[in-house]
Amino acid sequence: MRSYLDFEKPVAELEAKVEELRAVQDSGEAVSVDEEIARLESKASQTLKEIYAGLTPWQKTQVARHPMRPHCLDYVAALITDFMPLAGDRKFGDDEAIVGGFGRFRGQSICLIGHEKGSSTEERLKHNFGMARPEGYRKAVRLMEMADRFDIPVLTLVDTAGAYPGIGAEERGQAEAIARSTEACLEIGVPNVSVILGEGGSGGAIAIATANKVIMLEHAIYSVISPEGAASILWRDTTKAQDAATNMKITAQDLLRFGVIDTIVAEPVGGAHRDPIASMAATGDAIAAALAELSEFDRPAVRRKRREKFLAIGRTIG
Repeated sequence: MRSYLDFEKPVAELEAKVEELRAVQDSGEAVSVDEEIARLESKASQTLKEIYAGLTPWQKTQVARHPMRPHCLDYVAALITDFMPLAGDRKFGDDEAIVGGFGRFRGQSICLIGHEKGSSTEERLKHNFGMARPEGYRKAVRLMEMADRFDIPVLTLVDTAGAYPGIGAEERGQAEAIARSTEACLEIGVPNVSVILGEGGSGGAIAIATANKVIMLEHAIYSVISPEGAASILWRDTTKAQDAATNMKITAQDLLRFGVIDTIVAEPVGGAHRDPIASMAATGDAIAAALAELSEFDRPAVRRKRREKFLAIGRTIG
């Protein structure tokens, strides 16, 4: 069953009418409704295009958080073959908010690390809604170091509201773990590519997104804090989240202009959740192009270009 966002109400009403007419058609009644169905479908499609052509940053935030949007494990199933997940940080335990392991991407060996939010209530609880604890980031460091040792490129899939802020996580060194993971991203000599699938929230995202190439889906968001968090700090009023989203410049289009990301992957009209297969295929093409470009460089050049990329962000925005 399709789930609609608030601003998609006109489309929901049209598609509901289409379903009603299809039910009449399936009941075997003599009235022909084919023309009316075609007319309504055309109108719904056009309305959807018009809505998505002018999404506000807050509406993009809602799309990025859509519960039916494909997540990390969906991309693994679609793009990675022979995937072998690895667990644990060899220090405390395993964190299922971060999935990691090795496999093949279009015939090439790859180390994959990504946030997994989960699709059902049970899965969301299991994966802690994609909010990683320190052991998740230490697992990521372990996998990046292993990939570096065996000269295997690293692919990270980012989709998190932020790192888990619980007391236990802070007691186990959340800030240090994020810093070490960010450092590992910068230090490895193999190419790394990061894709912002939905939400790229705060240090929880940057810990695995500090990459040679950062790819972002068209309706994803990437920010230092959530719009709600920014509104509560700046105005002490979470209802101003829409204003915060606009002023923070969190959309892919803004971030490409600032040089924070390198590529935007166009999503199907209506968002990635409307056509996950097409969206994942397009993302795979963007990943392949990024890896092909980086394959020309040796290890010192890979590190140097990554360093230059992030220094340039500071110069451009500053």
